[in-house]
Amino acid sequence: MNQKNLKSINSFRRISLITVIAVYFLILVGGIVRSTGSGMGCPDWPKCFGSWVPPTSVNQLPNDYQEIYLEKRLQKNDRFVASLEKLGFANKAEEIRNDKSILVEEEFNATKTWIEYVNRLIGVIIGLLIILTVYKSFPLWSQDKAIPILSVGSLILVLFIGWIGSIVVSTNLLTWMITIHMLLALLLVCILIYIHFKAHHIGKEVKVRTEKSKRLSVILLIGFVLMIVQIVLGTQVREEIDQVATAMGNLLRGTWIEQLGFPFLIHRSYSLLLLGIHLLFIYKVYKYSLRNSGIFKLSQLLFIVIVFEILTGVGMAYFAIPAFLQPIHLLLGGLIIGIQFLLLLNLFDQNKLKIDTVSS
Repeated sequence: MNQKNLKSINSFRRISLITVIAVYFLILVGGIVRSTGSGMGCPDWPKCFGSWVPPTSVNQLPNDYQEIYLEKRLQKNDRFVASLEKLGFANKAEEIRNDKSILVEEEFNATKTWIEYVNRLIGVIIGLLIILTVYKSFPLWSQDKAIPILSVGSLILVLFIGWIGSIVVSTNLLTWMITIHMLLALLLVCILIYIHFKAHHIGKEVKVRTEKSKRLSVILLIGFVLMIVQIVLGTQVREEIDQVATAMGNLLRGTWIEQLGFPFLIHRSYSLLLLGIHLLFIYKVYKYSLRNSGIFKLSQLLFIVIVFEILTGVGMAYFAIPAFLQPIHLLLGGLIIGIQFLLLLNLFDQNKLKIDTVSS
């Protein structure tokens, strides 16, 4: 490999890693937006109260600003509902059309507006980083065509995520739209991790997988799917908390948990199943004599993050859902998905595993 190609590869590795870290930071900020109830801090999109720089006082807005932005949101929802009907989702379109919660327009709150505005600014930075990733990927076409193709795909995905974000705002934070938005963000993380992983393995020979690596992959894949389900359950619990908080006027925070229903009980107990699956995975890694490998180190990191994820969940359950723990809990969930995915990629890379083919 000549010096020019090596320089291009190293440059791409740096920018792709920075982009992955930036997306995780955006997930953290998104959690702050959610925990502070700032999701509707800007009632329009991509602008905020019709301006690229939002107001700092309600005096900067017209007296009928709530009616103005409600009408704009409803017009956007009408277009979205029409699109859903054309795609064959008539029931979901009718559900949105009849959802009265969409008609609620929040009063201006400068703090919430600027929290949401900062969230959007970081989203713009992510977009610019992904554009740079695409640009840096083109010199690698001759080395691995999948890298520029996936990089362009990530750019298309981030634009789609931005559009979904606008629908989240226009539908006044519909729960299932928030869930889709979160899952798409995790998909983006996985694509970017895969791109970065491939850039680190340009020119390396891929060997045939062994039986032991296949067994580890199956265990971890089960944990990966279960974690995605857990995140979806978590969004349902979050929706229940929002409903309880609204009903209680955001008072008596310590009583919210006891008013939650079945989804919370499942979400809480489900974490022990996830812990057990990953303990089994680490045990198998240890049993297969991988204690000095990158796989084992990643497994340890995964286990630590899972434990902290459970602890933040316990903290919210027993300490009146402190707002600062909510974005941390969300970030740790995203990190678990990323580490699991990276481990799965490494399990497919026999140059890193070096597992012998003797049956255990």
